[in-house]
Amino acid sequence: MQREQLADFLRRRREAIRPAEVGIPDGPRRRTTGLRREEVARLAGMSVDYVVRLEQARSSQPSAQLLAALARALRLSEDERTHLFHLAGHQPPAAGGTASLARAGLIRILDLLGDNPAMVLSDLGEVLAQNRASVLLVGDHSRFTGLRRFLVYRWFTEPDARIMQPSIDYPDHARRLVADLRAAAGRRADDPVVADLIARLSAASADFRALWSEHEVGVRRADRKTALHPRVGPVVLDCETLVTPDMGQELVVMTPADAESRERLALLMVLGNEEFSVH
Repeated sequence: MQREQLADFLRRRREAIRPAEVGIPDGPRRRTTGLRREEVARLAGMSVDYVVRLEQARSSQPSAQLLAALARALRLSEDERTHLFHLAGHQPPAAGGTASLARAGLIRILDLLGDNPAMVLSDLGEVLAQNRASVLLVGDHSRFTGLRRFLVYRWFTEPDARIMQPSIDYPDHARRLVADLRAAAGRRADDPVVADLIARLSAASADFRALWSEHEVGVRRADRKTALHPRVGPVVLDCETLVTPDMGQELVVMTPADAESRERLALLMVLGNEEFSVH
């Protein structure tokens, strides 16, 4: 771990970001054009004290998960993320692998979408980044590790993963998840992570085995779904999925499908930071 170099890099990247780039109002009282340490801490989901210790070269070695959160908060490019991992004494995530980070350009788009919920996913359904509206609506899905980081795995193995959708939508949603995984598996035929995910799901869920045997293929492009929020009620959303040219990541943008859903989503944004956790 190169503490002094890491501290210098983090300070300079923080000072280079304008608040508006990450959705923070640039008020007249700001003494710096960059982000404050407490703003970086909030964006990365860590304590201000730890950010201070990192920038003062007196912290313990950050984990790969913390580095990924800092990379998202600081809007680092792929080269900058690789450099960050090296300075912290970690091997960078393999490009295109399941530990990949959301592309910097996609994260910037998340910031620009404002009150429209949006998230970046890998082609295996790992949530790599979310904007604030998405976290308020569906909870923080980027915090999961191990097999639980895959949406399809949680759906078929954890009943609580379904509580935000009407039960009438379960069969269609399950079929879409499996068809999407089948398409990814075709593109990544020699990937042991994909093979392991399919094997674990097959062992854990008879429903998954039945759907997998039908060999349906379909990459998600657009659909309509209902989110059952515990505070504002059902929000009907039109979901558009934009896929990167290499099919490795996708940006999912959710917009309210009717006036009532628009009002409920607006209310949720007003309610603010009382974010709930997903199981």
